[in-house]
Amino acid sequence: MKYIAVFITTGSEREAVRIARGLVKEKLAACVSIVRPVRSVYRWKGRIEDSRECLLIAKTKQGLFCALEGSVKRMHSYECPEIIAIPVNSGSKSYLRWISESTR
Repeated sequence: MKYIAVFITTGSEREAVRIARGLVKEKLAACVSIVRPVRSVYRWKGRIEDSRECLLIAKTKQGLFCALEGSVKRMHSYECPEIIAIPVNSGSKSYLRWISESTR
């Protein structure tokens, strides 16, 4: 089985908590860590933006990415939310087993 960590940014802690709880409730992620604040500098619609955001790190199975992405897009306020997956190349066997048992 393959595992991923999915990075998602939000504009507020309230939104971050709502998305995190939704993903865990739907069993699309075993755990979502919320890191705040993060400072993001990016180009959007021709302008350079500088924003304080929250970063969510969702731990899940690779096969759930499409469902997780759809769920985040439904819950997210951004027009184009960051939703990127990083492969987990290795990890504690007990932790990876827990991810499997805690997700669909």
